[in-house]
Amino acid sequence: MGKVVVLDHPLIQHKLTYIRDKNTGTKELRELVDEVAMLMAFEITRDLPLTDITVETPIQQAKTKVLAGKKIGLIPILRAGLGMVDGMLNLIPAAKVGHVGLYRDPETLKPVEYYIKLPSDISERELIVIDPMLATGGSANDAIESLKKRGAKKIRLMCLVAAPEGVELIEKNHPDVDIYLGALDEGLNDHGYIVPGIGDAGDRLFGTK
Repeated sequence: MGKVVVLDHPLIQHKLTYIRDKNTGTKELRELVDEVAMLMAFEITRDLPLTDITVETPIQQAKTKVLAGKKIGLIPILRAGLGMVDGMLNLIPAAKVGHVGLYRDPETLKPVEYYIKLPSDISERELIVIDPMLATGGSANDAIESLKKRGAKKIRLMCLVAAPEGVELIEKNHPDVDIYLGALDEGLNDHGYIVPGIGDAGDRLFGTK
């Protein structure tokens, strides 16, 4: 079973409070989401493997460590996931970025993939699927399914806030996927919004209604 990790670092929790606040404007919200994404990336990459190399310091030779060539892929779910990519790239600039766009057919309620563009070597990469909100879990579940069909083997899911219902769906359908959250909220309201949540992340990030 994949693990569920709530990243309770004080800086993440502090910034998340202002992301939740309905009075936070678009510009400030983007900056906060950027910063939280970078802090979350710091925590998520904690267990990346290292290898020893030797370098010359100004004083002498030193045996020290670098990342062991583990390739990272960032996969934002369109469109809200885009708001978290830049913050992560600040920390992991060598990561490749893929995109998954999904919507649900209103009649069949089945997911329809309207856009997908991925690095050619996704089977060799450690993928981080990015979606600010894990509400029912439908979009993240379908995106993970899409990636697995195309050969992805190691996937993590990163969300700002989640409802227990969404976490349960991912755990049930993708027990091999670790989930990293800024907060695990109370649940969903009648409209499928996370309570207390952050509202519609896409609308708030991009200034649309």
